[in-house]
Amino acid sequence: MKWKLTFRFVATIISVVIIVVLLNSVAIIMTIINSNARKQEDRRLSGHSMENFVRDFSEYILAEGEEIYVNTQGKKTLDNKETWIQILDEDGDEVYQYKRPDNIPVKYTPFQIVHGYKYNAGIGSASTIFMGKKEVEDRFYSYIIGISMQKVRREVITYNTNELGIYLKNTILIVLIIDSVIALFFGYLFSRGITKPLGNIITGVGRLGKGEYDVYYTPKGVYRDIYNNLNNLSNILKSNRRERKKLNKMRDEWIANISHDIKTPLASIKGYAEILSDHDYDFSKEEIKSYAAIIDDKSNYIRKLVDDLNLTTKLKNNISTTNNKNEINIVKLVRETIIDILNDPKYNECDIDFITEEDIILDKVDEILMRRAISNLLYNALIHNDSDVKIKVKIIKDDRIHIFIKDDGKGIMPDELKYIFDRYYRGTNTGEEHKGSGLGMAIAKDIVKAQGGNIKISSIINEGTEIEIIL
Repeated sequence: MKWKLTFRFVATIISVVIIVVLLNSVAIIMTIINSNARKQEDRRLSGHSMENFVRDFSEYILAEGEEIYVNTQGKKTLDNKETWIQILDEDGDEVYQYKRPDNIPVKYTPFQIVHGYKYNAGIGSASTIFMGKKEVEDRFYSYIIGISMQKVRREVITYNTNELGIYLKNTILIVLIIDSVIALFFGYLFSRGITKPLGNIITGVGRLGKGEYDVYYTPKGVYRDIYNNLNNLSNILKSNRRERKKLNKMRDEWIANISHDIKTPLASIKGYAEILSDHDYDFSKEEIKSYAAIIDDKSNYIRKLVDDLNLTTKLKNNISTTNNKNEINIVKLVRETIIDILNDPKYNECDIDFITEEDIILDKVDEILMRRAISNLLYNALIHNDSDVKIKVKIIKDDRIHIFIKDDGKGIMPDELKYIFDRYYRGTNTGEEHKGSGLGMAIAKDIVKAQGGNIKISSIINEGTEIEIIL
């Protein structure tokens, strides 16, 4: 995988470099051609302008008898152009000049004129010359007008098109080869810095996928955030694995306890049922009534365990247990729940204080489920503390409804507090007499959440526990 990433990255760089080199080569060639074309055009235009000037200058050349000269207006025009003039007769001899440089000859052969006009050679290396003619009384005169090469320069370019094409092709090929080698070298070096971290990340993800959660990378480079996220994911997975092991352990213990709790009443039911089925013994009504009460009590205990299991499963999977949400008086619901508990002979001596500033606080909840949640929380405070525990239940209404259940009992250890609402959890304060399903607190929390509320708990050892329901 690492080599595939490296190869693809390097191939991408080489492809990009080749394309760029090709485009650059084409652009350079086009630029050179365009530049030469512009220069030639500029020269052509400049030359064309001078050609017109030289051709039209003949009107300033006049003759008086045998003498030929340039009139005053012509001289001003020459001065404005910063040019000089030389007039030749038919034999190539100078018959007139105006501001001719000293290095300019006074007699020309036809070759000198042609050569000098085409190559700027043989007449004056500092001047570019242009030729014109003037006919005066059947006499033909040639005139040369020169201008500094710094202003106008004539150049002749000669090249072989076949050789130029071969030269350009070889040049482009060499440039492509050199650039490809350079791109391959630096692309490999650069890609190592990109693909090596990617390889580490892929390896790390693979290890996490195999359940190896001891993955840690030093965050650095452009992948710093990814390394941090990978490290965080590793920590989260390790934490989840620890929690899962604890949950599985609690579940196994819970299953063992539930199995024991079910077997014990079942043994009683079976035993008394066998006694009652003994036809050799004549039972009195009191004995039958006593045995039937025991069987009924044990059956109710098993039914309650099964109901708790059914309810917690439905709440866990967000399955609606009832759609019976109505607007009810929360104060009345809490008060009646407390009265029901105090009417139980086992808890009629308990100290439960109910405080509220309002007699009517309305909210839309499922009355049966909310009664069950509050009952579970109150019973939890009773069975996990001594008989002289004092419980205060208080309702406050501001922007939301707050129900506080506070006791002054034993309190809960900090390492147990975080598991108090977990399914299957049984605290260490649970005595043998009160071993329950371990679902009461989890059911209470799930019910409150199902009503759109929240539940909080705080506790101090030997000072007590406070639970807050927020609706």
